[in-house]
Amino acid sequence: MGDEFWQYRPAENGDGLRDIDWRRSARGDEQFVRQKEWQAAQSVMFWVDDALSMSFTGGNDRPTKGHRARVLALALCVLLNRGGERFGLANRGTPPRRGEAQLARMAGHLMDAAFSGENDTDFGTPNARVLPAGSRAVFLSDFFGDPAPVADALTRATDRGVKGTLIQILDPDEEAFPYDGRTVFESMSGAVRFETLKAGSLKEDYLDRLAQRKAMLQDLCRATGWRYLCHHTDTPALKALMWAYRALDGGS
Repeated sequence: MGDEFWQYRPAENGDGLRDIDWRRSARGDEQFVRQKEWQAAQSVMFWVDDALSMSFTGGNDRPTKGHRARVLALALCVLLNRGGERFGLANRGTPPRRGEAQLARMAGHLMDAAFSGENDTDFGTPNARVLPAGSRAVFLSDFFGDPAPVADALTRATDRGVKGTLIQILDPDEEAFPYDGRTVFESMSGAVRFETLKAGSLKEDYLDRLAQRKAMLQDLCRATGWRYLCHHTDTPALKALMWAYRALDGGS
């Protein structure tokens, strides 16, 4: 970890007053932050989807997608904190910092996302505007919503030098589609409802659409230099955790 000056950048939402370089900012009407090389390289921002679709689980023997996403995010923060690195939460505009206080703050925010019920939409949308330039990012979601905002977020992030990982978290029932006969499909918010007498006849089309969505996410990651992982809630979280940690460090 060095202390070498890297660049000035315009101040962004989430920057604290002590981050502002007032001498440089006094030259004009815009405020600037003085970045040091290690600060940009060691900052990791998390977006953890807290929309209603993440509360789905196909069985009582496995966690919800949202619970697994929060566990992975917090475990990654613990590892990053041990390495002296900075981390923040894009959902709440929490700027990247390091230390036990930041770890407790992240845990509190992630618990709030689990129980507050503030997000009453079916699918979440990442926001790249709060990602510091030159930082790293981790997006955890099922990515079942409109793919356009995801593509826009990754493109905007890449344009600002942000690299990261997409971790698509799915329940095994969403992969296997174990439904047949009369079935009622309903979104977690109840806004969308579909009833069929022949659910099994939908399986092939559904699996094809799911494969297309995964391929789209993988293509998007390749085009932007990000990394992609599909993780299932019936498998241990440790494997995904170690993959993500290596990916943030530039490994495969």
